[in-house]
Amino acid sequence: MIMNMNTYAQQYQRNKILTASPAELTLMLYEGGIKFTNMAIHAVEEKDYESANANIKKVERVIGEFKVTLDHKYEVAKDFDRIYDYLLERLLDASISKDKVILEEIAEHLRSMRDNWKEVMKAAAAGNSQMKQA
Repeated sequence: MIMNMNTYAQQYQRNKILTASPAELTLMLYEGGIKFTNMAIHAVEEKDYESANANIKKVERVIGEFKVTLDHKYEVAKDFDRIYDYLLERLLDASISKDKVILEEIAEHLRSMRDNWKEVMKAAAAGNSQMKQA
């Protein structure tokens, strides 16, 4: 029964990803980065350094995905690229030192970026609904 529940959960998650808009996928990436950073923090607290490294690598992959999807025809992409490079550098520091404070800093940056992204999504949705009414 437990395996069936896991299978259903995985199928639900896969369907959620396949039907998500690009904006929703970006939000999911932020959520995943935050989740994996929190898991790395917890692993460091428990001195489970293998799990900490595995979760740090997951955060690196999330940020790497953000970097490769930047559209450099927009000037703001350069700013995001620098932010992502900084976060990757800090992740390397955290990976080497197993410093919870660095991971907490990274989580805070990701939460801030996620919250800003949510505001962008709200503004875009409001703009789209106003255009439909016009």
